[in-house]
Amino acid sequence: MVHQPRPGGPQRSVAHGIARNAVLWERVRDLLGSADEGSGPRQVVDLGGGTGGLAVRAAELGHHVTVIDPNPDALASMHRRADENNVADRVVGVQGDTIDLGDHVAPGSVDVMLCHGVLEVVDDPGQALEAIGDALRSDGVLSVVVAGRYAAVLGRALAGHLAAARTLLEAPTGDAQARSPRRYTRGEILDLLATHGFTAESVHGLRVFADLVPSSVVDTEPGAQTALVELERAVAQIPELTAVAGQLMVVSRRRN
Repeated sequence: MVHQPRPGGPQRSVAHGIARNAVLWERVRDLLGSADEGSGPRQVVDLGGGTGGLAVRAAELGHHVTVIDPNPDALASMHRRADENNVADRVVGVQGDTIDLGDHVAPGSVDVMLCHGVLEVVDDPGQALEAIGDALRSDGVLSVVVAGRYAAVLGRALAGHLAAARTLLEAPTGDAQARSPRRYTRGEILDLLATHGFTAESVHGLRVFADLVPSSVVDTEPGAQTALVELERAVAQIPELTAVAGQLMVVSRRRN
C-alpha cells in the first residue's frame, strides 16, 4: 500500500522519506526484536507489504516473513529486494488480500501481523480484522497503521481547501469510514479494534511534523533530517500532537 503525503503538503525528497519512515521502523524493530534474542525467529505476515520495505528489514533480523499483497509488480520488486539483501530464504511473497487471507495463512500460525495502510482501502475493515484475528496465535500481536483524519483536515485547510476541510471534519464517523481512502481519529481506530476482539497496548503518532516541514529545509539545513527524526520520536506518544499525526500506529493483541 502506498502512503500519500497530506493534501497540500510539500513534495518529498529521499531524505525527507527517510525522516518520515524512521520512527515507524523503530517501532516495528522494537516489536519484533532480533531472532537471536528471546524465543528465536518469529512468523511474521506483512499484509499489504508491497515492495517489502519492512519485510526485508524484518527478515534481516532473522524472522520469517510472508508478504501478502494484491499487486504482482510490487511483489516482484519485493523479491528482488530480498535477493539483493541476501534474505530471499526468509521472505515469501503471495498475491492476495484480506478477503482470502485464510487461504494463504494457517489459522493460529502468525506471531506478528503488520497491517499498515490496509484498513483505509479494504472493502470491509471489520472483515479484515476478523481474518487477521483468525490467523494470529493466541498471544499474537497486531500492528495497525492508518491515516489520521485530523491530519487530512489540517492539510486541506493549509492548502486553502477550507470547505473540504470542514466537510471532512464534520462528517459522521460512518460516512467518513465509507470513503476510500478512509481516515481515522484515535478514538475511531481504537473502537474498531476493540469491536473485533483486540486490546490496544500502545498508540504512536507518525509523521506529526514530517508531512508539514518542506523538503527544502530537510535537504539543505545541516542536521535537519536528524533533528526531524528526533522531534518525531519526542512527540510520538503525546496525545495532543498525535491527534494531528499523518498516521496512527496501534499495537494490539487478540483478546482470548
